[in-house]
Amino acid sequence: MKKARICLLGMALVCSACAAPSVRYKAEVNRLTAAGKFQQASQQVAEKKKKLYKNKDAVLFYLDRGTLLHDAQDPAASDEMFAAAQAEIDAHYAKSVSGSIGRLMINDLTAPYYAAPYEQALTYYYRAQNFLQRGDLSAAAVEARKAVFFLDHLRADKKDGFNDDPFVQYFASLVFESVGQRSDARIARENALNAYERLGGQLHLTAPNFSVPANANELGEVLIFHYNGLMPLKRTKTLQVAWDRALALASDPQETQQGVAPEVQNALTAGMLGSAVTLSYPEWVDLPSRVAFSAVAVGRVEYATQKVADFSAAAKLDLEEKMPGILFRTATRAVVKRVAAVQARHAASSAGNDDWAGELAQMFVSIWGAATETADTRQWFTLPAEVRMARIFLTPGTQDIKLLFRDGYGNIIGEYIFEQVRVKPGERVFLHYRTAY
Repeated sequence: MKKARICLLGMALVCSACAAPSVRYKAEVNRLTAAGKFQQASQQVAEKKKKLYKNKDAVLFYLDRGTLLHDAQDPAASDEMFAAAQAEIDAHYAKSVSGSIGRLMINDLTAPYYAAPYEQALTYYYRAQNFLQRGDLSAAAVEARKAVFFLDHLRADKKDGFNDDPFVQYFASLVFESVGQRSDARIARENALNAYERLGGQLHLTAPNFSVPANANELGEVLIFHYNGLMPLKRTKTLQVAWDRALALASDPQETQQGVAPEVQNALTAGMLGSAVTLSYPEWVDLPSRVAFSAVAVGRVEYATQKVADFSAAAKLDLEEKMPGILFRTATRAVVKRVAAVQARHAASSAGNDDWAGELAQMFVSIWGAATETADTRQWFTLPAEVRMARIFLTPGTQDIKLLFRDGYGNIIGEYIFEQVRVKPGERVFLHYRTAY
């Protein structure tokens, strides 16, 4: 009985070490975000660092907190988080996949959190915005250049799917223009338009179409970035498949060149594995937003914002591309864990000539297998679902700029005022605000 308790305790420790931040935790942070309490939300993330963000998930902690600090208009603290996130990303990709064995034997949560390409690109965007908020245009241009360099390599390495980021390219072109790097701005703008055309259908986007007045150099330009909505949340989904289908998934040549291990083949041939297996994988659950549109008001004149980025769609596309590999690993684990349970039964029965001991051994290995099998629901959940943007040209001077939030019927359901914005001739001002209700 004592040994049984020790085994169960060990299983509990393994499970707790391979857990993702809970839905309850994300809901609490989202509640604070929706209320506009961004500093409190970032503090909530900080307080949960040791409990919910393991060392292998450090990049996720920095991303989650850095976003909320950015929303709280704290660019210095936000940049510190994103700089740390980039360092973690570089450290992970400089090594081999350290969690590969654990991913095939326990679950995908044993591996470090590897930021998706769209997430990596956004670290440069957020750092550039943080520098712009502090008035450091040169440093912002450095981050913009890092972004386009990263995306150039992404296009070279990946010929289809999400291999460029139209929004980040478009933003980079604006930063390059602001520092007088016209050639770089032109290339980034062309890449942005190409990416909008190629990926727009999958990302639910069209290329932005802002009018620029003929006397733009005499006016000041204000760019407003409206971060809107909450990212969908990942949850575990289960699927029952026949064993022949599980075997096919576990033999995916895109994932392994070794095929199915002999002991797995023998187990299948001997009929030890039954007729079906339960697979677990992540799926998205959308969080609806009351804010459907927004506009910028200066005096009595309104300028509609345009949707320039959809992070929700990018996340869904990323998961869709990864799903074959996810199903391969969960199918492989199901087969391997079942084989391990059967082998444990045979070993225990043979060692003690006791069928009951064999059944007990199989039970414990089966419980361990079930307890450790869970989908990887880690995500950068503090991102907004989308970005809306306005480019307006104003007479130089100081004035209040109002951001209006409208529901699907066009009713104004909220507003935010950027007070005393100083506009200079021939210069740009970058502003941002977050809604999440």
